[in-house]
Amino acid sequence: MKKKSAEKDLLRGALVPSLIVGLVGIVLSAFLRGSSGLLGALLAQVIVLLYFAVHLGVSALTRRMDPLTTFALAIFSYFAKIALLGVVLWALTNFTSRESIDRTSFGVVAIALTLAWLGGEIRSFLKLQLHLPLPNQGSADSTSTSQLPSDEAGAR
Repeated sequence: MKKKSAEKDLLRGALVPSLIVGLVGIVLSAFLRGSSGLLGALLAQVIVLLYFAVHLGVSALTRRMDPLTTFALAIFSYFAKIALLGVVLWALTNFTSRESIDRTSFGVVAIALTLAWLGGEIRSFLKLQLHLPLPNQGSADSTSTSQLPSDEAGAR
């Protein structure tokens, strides 16, 4: 039987509330701000979902790698996403008008989606039953005062 991936569970748990919040944000933005609100909310949904999905993808890719490689890839993906987000926001500001993409709708929906994604991911993580390997600690009595040297046992 194939072992189930924790990243798939986290993705599923985060995607459902994010899609619901995104749909509500798109409908409200379109209703309140018209087509520019619709485009701003759609752009926010694409960017937020893509960025968080990349995070889970890096996590899945580095599952069996050593910790230093995992750390390096995680930091690289973080800085790449921040740089790319800066480029997207710069392009949004300089190459689109406020009449075509509503920045308020973009910002509000992006924040709401981020909160929904993180809440769903945390909820899914708490449901996971991860079995982490613990170092070999020997017997259960190893922390009792009877095993400590005499000067440390007297201090307690």
